[in-house]
Formats: sequence, C-alpha cells, structure tokens
Amino acid sequence: MKFNIFKRKGRVARDNGSAVVPRHVAIIMDGNGRWARKRGLPRTAGHAAGAEVFRMIATYCKSLGVEHLTVYAFSTENWKRPEGEVSTIMQLLEKYLAESIEKMELEGVRLKILGDTSVLSPQLQALIAETGELSQTIDGMQANVCINYGGRDEIVRAAARCVADGVEPTEESISARLYTAGIPDPDLIIRPGGELRLSNFLLWQSAYSEFYVTDTLWPDFTPQELDKAFAAYGKRDRRYGNAK
Repeated sequence: MKFNIFKRKGRVARDNGSAVVPRHVAIIMDGNGRWARKRGLPRTAGHAAGAEVFRMIATYCKSLGVEHLTVYAFSTENWKRPEGEVSTIMQLLEKYLAESIEKMELEGVRLKILGDTSVLSPQLQALIAETGELSQTIDGMQANVCINYGGRDEIVRAAARCVADGVEPTEESISARLYTAGIPDPDLIIRPGGELRLSNFLLWQSAYSEFYVTDTLWPDFTPQELDKAFAAYGKRDRRYGNAK
C-alpha cells in the first residue's frame, strides 16, 4: 500500500481548532520481527519493510512541520540477536545512508546519527561522517537515527566526559555532553507494537515527554496512525510538574 503524503500536507491533529504538531517526535520502531512472523517471512523481511515505513513517516513529519524526528534503529542490546539478522540491519542502514546522501539536500532533511559509532564497520562510519558533513549545509527537519544507542550508556558517557573535562556533573553539564546535545527533548514518544516500556531509549531526555502506544506493528504504521498519535498528544495537559 502506498500513500501520497503530499496530498495530505497540512492535515494534522487539531485541538480547539488550532493545529497541534510536536516540535520533536521520537519513535521506538518496534514490531518488525512479529510482523514478519505473522506472514511466515524471515525477520529480515520485517526490517526491510520497517525501513521503508521510516522513509514514509519521515517525509510526512516534514510535511507537517515537525522539526526533529528521532528513531530507535539499533540498540546496544541488539548485538545479542542472530548474526544474520544483525548483518541485515547493518546492510539496510548502509543502503539508507547511501541513498540519503543523494536525496538529503533535495528533500531538505538533515540527518544525524546518535550512538557509539566506533564499533560499526568502516564503510558505515564513512557514510555517517559524509551525511554529517552534508547535514551542516542543509536547513530543514532533522532526522536523528539511533544506532548502537543505549540510554544508560549515553548517561554514563556524558558523566565521564564531565569528569574528564573537570566539570561538575549537573543537569546542564550532562545534557551538554549527551549525543542529543543541542536537540530539544522529545515532546512525544510513540511506541508501535503495544509494548509498555522505553527499552533504554532516551532515558534522560524523556523526563517530561508524552507517550503514545499503539498495537499497530511498525511495518503497518501509516500517516493515519501518526495523525492519531498527534490527536492524542493535542489533548494532553503538559504541566512539567507545575500545579494547574
């Protein structure tokens, strides 16, 4: 099934007649394996389908005016998966980055990789460096892709950098040393697949994020599903700990 997202431009969740579009949306792209299993396909087929959905949702978010989209592509724990599955995921990442280099400027989307990239293949590291350089020349929505990322690991690394820099660990000094330094905290975190947990994703940054969970598996996630999430977000009363 294909969607013409450009015909849907401007259609967003509404609350009291005014558009509600989160500045920063984060998504835990969950359910690829279950989607494939339900169809009698290998898990790798689910990851390939999920990669295409990411392209569609990223383009749709840009059309709605989202400034930052952060997705969980590969966690520090995902290395425990079967070698063939990990290899396929890495190949998909390489393919996506290579294609993004050709399209980023045309589509007006910047790309930033979050996570410990030092253990990735030389080819993947080179593509990450190239997309990073190109992103500096583009003014548009920023897509943040978490690869070999773990929230606890990120906090530990930030604290260690504070010590190495001779800086007292505070909320400000730690935030400035996270992978997400300079990126606003996510307003809305979406989890397809129905699981009710963060899975080590943006632990520091999600302190006051709103959450939306759907049973829809990631490869079945559509622009209409995003509309539902935004509609629910538009009804939330975000007080950040303050009394009403």
